[in-house]
Amino acid sequence: MTQSLKLMVAGLLLISATIGAQPARPQAQPQGQEARPAAATDTPREEWSYTDRSIQVGGQTIPYKAAAGTTMLKNEAGEPIGLLYSVAYTRSDVKDLSTRPVSFVYNGGPGSATMWLHMGAFGPRRVHTVNGEFTPPAPYKLVDNNESLLDKTDLVFIDAMGTGYSRIAGKGTPRDFYGVDEDANAFAQFIATYISRNDRWNSPKFLLGESYGTFRSAAVGNLLQNRYNMHLNGINLISSVLDLATITFSAGDDRPYMLYLPSYAAVAWYHKALKNRPANLAAFIEEARKYAQTEYAEALFKGSTLTEAQRAVVAKKLSYFTGLSEDYLLKANLRPTLGQFNVELLRGRGLTSGRIDARFTGYTGNLLSETAQGDPEGPAVGGAYTALINMYNHDELKFGKDKTYNNRYSNSGGWNWTRGGGFGRGGGGFPSAPNTQSDLTQAMITNPKLLVQVENGYYDMATPFFATEYTMTHLGLPNELKKNIKLNYYESGHMMYLRDEDRVLLHNNVAEFIDRATNGVKP
Repeated sequence: MTQSLKLMVAGLLLISATIGAQPARPQAQPQGQEARPAAATDTPREEWSYTDRSIQVGGQTIPYKAAAGTTMLKNEAGEPIGLLYSVAYTRSDVKDLSTRPVSFVYNGGPGSATMWLHMGAFGPRRVHTVNGEFTPPAPYKLVDNNESLLDKTDLVFIDAMGTGYSRIAGKGTPRDFYGVDEDANAFAQFIATYISRNDRWNSPKFLLGESYGTFRSAAVGNLLQNRYNMHLNGINLISSVLDLATITFSAGDDRPYMLYLPSYAAVAWYHKALKNRPANLAAFIEEARKYAQTEYAEALFKGSTLTEAQRAVVAKKLSYFTGLSEDYLLKANLRPTLGQFNVELLRGRGLTSGRIDARFTGYTGNLLSETAQGDPEGPAVGGAYTALINMYNHDELKFGKDKTYNNRYSNSGGWNWTRGGGFGRGGGGFPSAPNTQSDLTQAMITNPKLLVQVENGYYDMATPFFATEYTMTHLGLPNELKKNIKLNYYESGHMMYLRDEDRVLLHNNVAEFIDRATNGVKP
């Protein structure tokens, strides 16, 4: 794997949790009290805490039970290898669970906790942040989330191994969890365990992942359907990437330059960095799409055979779309990387634009830097989410006060990107870039009623929308299954729920998706 691929993958965000029905209780606990930690023994044990609350969503009061705790994962020999932390929200006034969907929610990374989707998008409580700007330090605001998905589905937010309160235990080792297939196996085992413990086999089932969580969803969805024979109703991909080559600026592969161009155009438009800024964003993006896949693609394909006159024509057009100077683009060989674009776009203002959400900007420490030195979006909201996920776990969920909540996992051994079972391999036996699009294809072929919906942010520079469109049109699906995929768009970034208007739109789009996939309405 190239160094650039390692860096790109390491930077993928980060977001997801799982929301769902109440797990089986290891032992009865007093209402609203944290379960006692297991006694120090050689055998790790689960811990659970249960609370009852209600939330107002869409004009209705929804009573729910919250179950926060750890679920034991085991190896093939039945030995404990880890405890996976989750928070499940189950509507408490539903008599027939077969009428109530259950959705499993998680962020990505790989190695990110699910506090982002949990506390930003779909959970009953939400972190309040400043839209598109740095959120001032504490005290932060924790508010009721009127866009929670509890009006449509029970929610189970899952923290990946090594994040949140999830930890390796018993006979487990990092090699059991830290890899594409290893991670997918752990999530699939957790979901199957949860479904059985809580009698949810006949409930409509959904996967909601963000960023690497979408990469995970393709693999987990395929595993659930083919290993556990658990057919899903729908998979929702938020800020999706299934083929990491499409977002990695590797030597010899010109696709990322083409696939990023419409996002460059959208961001330059947002920051008013264009000389002749068009009035209509959507029309401008469509113009960039067409240029990227025609004249720009043809020019890049010609490589060094492109004449100086042709290079000048391309540089002028790229400057029109990106706001970068023709001279800079010529020096970049018509191929500006993401890091170069982010630092160059607003260099004259002394600012660097964000990667996760390019609406955010931060001061550029070194004005001579060739590439972005960081992502201003993370610091802008990270302090608020970290403080409030800890406060919420301790004070409202009554769990984890004697534990450390890890926003990200720390594993010096790295992530195993090698796939087993033939998936993700290149022709001739050579490994390809990490890829789970064939997993999604197989899941949809196995279950022709499986619906897929993709949520895309125009200002998302981590998983650009045009790259996702490219992947979705290259799944190799039968014609009859292509209609099962729907794409939505937002005038925001990777975490579109950070923008108030788009958090409402995201809720409505996902709620409509759940209705459509549950009621059997044709897409």
